[in-house]
Amino acid sequence: MAFRRKIGPAKDAPEPAALAAGLAAIGFKLGVAPAKTEPNIEDMLLFASIEALERDLRLLATLLLWIRIHRAYVNADRLTRLVLAEPSVRVRAFWAGVARWLHVDRRFARLIKAHRGGRIDLGGEGPEDPRFKRGPIRVPASVTREREADVLTPPALARRHRAYRSRVAIGPSYRADMWAALEAEPGLSASDLAHRAYGSFATAWLVKRDFDILDTARVRMKTRPHAR
Repeated sequence: MAFRRKIGPAKDAPEPAALAAGLAAIGFKLGVAPAKTEPNIEDMLLFASIEALERDLRLLATLLLWIRIHRAYVNADRLTRLVLAEPSVRVRAFWAGVARWLHVDRRFARLIKAHRGGRIDLGGEGPEDPRFKRGPIRVPASVTREREADVLTPPALARRHRAYRSRVAIGPSYRADMWAALEAEPGLSASDLAHRAYGSFATAWLVKRDFDILDTARVRMKTRPHAR
């Protein structure tokens, strides 16, 4: 059977308790224990934006804080693909506004295309968040007040999340996620690896080849007799 690449999450948005645990696993401090299985970072960012824009605006401040602190380690290509396929107009407008805010990081430029309609107003009294001024969505500053303590620092998140740590070392890419997946489960096939990291089969095959080379080298170094 031919390999078919998947970009969307393997499952629908999790229930509130599972979502909170997944967000805790990528560094949101929500007063809950992190999920035992490390979730994909872009999946969680999309789910967080859906929850914030469609159900609970209180989550928006923590999401924006996370983006400000950790955006360098986001796989922008995957996030863009997810957002462009998202049916919620409010969510797409939000991410288009984020792309305008982060305009100095050209990796997010394609996200601006996520919303082409009129400006969306989230409501709320008082001034709007200056990061979204003249953008596709009006976000009231009253719901985006950030507290630095609400999100883990990069070193703390690197200790908690294997794929994040791999992205710091390799760069925010499908390759980094695949490498982290092999560190956790070396026996994964190239096909399973590609599905696990939402990448292409070709990239997965190369990553598995390189991982196996180094894994074999490590074993041989351990068993080599010490020179006298």
